[in-house]
Amino acid sequence: MADDFELDIDDLQRRMDGAMSALRHEFATLRTGRASASMVEPVMVDAYGAMTPINQVGTVNVPEPRMVTINIWDKGLVSKAEKAIRESGLGINPVVDGTIIRLPIPELNEERRRELSKVAAQYSESARVAIRNVRRDGMDQLKKMKAGGMSEDDHKIWSDEVQELTDAHIAKIDAALEAKQEEIMQV
Repeated sequence: MADDFELDIDDLQRRMDGAMSALRHEFATLRTGRASASMVEPVMVDAYGAMTPINQVGTVNVPEPRMVTINIWDKGLVSKAEKAIRESGLGINPVVDGTIIRLPIPELNEERRRELSKVAAQYSESARVAIRNVRRDGMDQLKKMKAGGMSEDDHKIWSDEVQELTDAHIAKIDAALEAKQEEIMQV
């Protein structure tokens, strides 16, 4: 009878891993005082009548620890890319040199570091909520199975497994947040 009631733990695992992946991506876009190609990923350029990611209109490089360069392929898009960077909220003033846009990364002051640390905490809380939602879905499936005739022992075993999976992912989120906050606060 236990074979009739089997929870798809792999699906729950995949969905929780997806929340972790989204958190890593959000952390990568946070500016930490060091140059990173991923920090310009959210910038969208109005190219050829469509909003296009900046990495699809030029090559993004990190030649120095405090410099990002973008080599725009089409000369006509240089001013649009510069405008998109200025309006993106990155807090960086681009320097245009022909078809190359240079983004010098300034040192972060203490106040800005604290703000970024709070933003990182918000991102991790969103990931925790996503993990808890996946847990709730799994528990709801178990309740339906129990109502359908699943034994009390099987229900306990499966719910413990879902909880262990949840706890492991929450611990990963906490570790990632701690590492990111340490990176942000590093002078």
